[in-house]
Amino acid sequence: MTSANVKIGVVGAGTMGSGIAQISAQAGFETVVYDVSQEFIDKGLERVRASLQRFAARGKITAEEERRILARLTGSLKLEGLSASALVIEAAPEQLDLKREIFKKLDALCAPETLLATNTSSFSVTAIAGATRLPERVLGMHFFNPPPLMALVEVIRAERTSPAVVEKGLALARQLGKTPVTAKDTPGFIVNRIARPFYNEALRILSDDQAEVLTVDRVMKEAGGFPMGPFELMDLIGIDINFAATQSLYEASFHDPRFRPSPIQQRMLLAGNLGRKTGRGFYSYGQK
Repeated sequence: MTSANVKIGVVGAGTMGSGIAQISAQAGFETVVYDVSQEFIDKGLERVRASLQRFAARGKITAEEERRILARLTGSLKLEGLSASALVIEAAPEQLDLKREIFKKLDALCAPETLLATNTSSFSVTAIAGATRLPERVLGMHFFNPPPLMALVEVIRAERTSPAVVEKGLALARQLGKTPVTAKDTPGFIVNRIARPFYNEALRILSDDQAEVLTVDRVMKEAGGFPMGPFELMDLIGIDINFAATQSLYEASFHDPRFRPSPIQQRMLLAGNLGRKTGRGFYSYGQK
């Protein structure tokens, strides 16, 4: 599939959705971003503009390329605006009922050959596909934050996803400039399954007063060679997103104690301290 005259739809103009839309437009695809309010769409497109301006300032793209990329991006307040897409990538909030409702609607709106992908980081792709009449065309395409900079995409085959759809998903991920890996539809897929102890053990250390946030992050970076410590990374991802992923994996693993969510994150979530996007998490980033 070439990018010429091919449209990609993105559901959700948040951090992940706008990032996915950006890489789609950068790869030459006409890209439509859907969200429930014009304010969300405007914020998402502004996020893309700011990202492209940083790329241009670093000499990674020219001013003309920036203009062409933005020209390929449009917003829509109606899900019907995605109906002509060859691929629709859902990047809505991590709520299973919401995702299933979105896929039920997309299934009715889009042509049978349209690929429907979910960017879920933790929910069962099979459960999401179960809301559709054609689960064979549903797959997972899990991008990582921030999508314009992170190379990896997990391509997940659900219980009834056809092999041909998986191959198309892999090919499209490569066209988007990403490095895809296939994963089974198991709790946490690959990356979140591995990463959960990284976060959870750091939170247990903090809960047990064994070390402070700064100390844990510094040790992991200086001794462990990690580019970011666990608390810095949670702030970047968003406490709400990270907590939701942990909850989902805990439930899906039948309450395996290794994946038990931390009360620390729950308190931060209730207080609205979600990390960088709210200006305060484990660190302070200035009031927003």
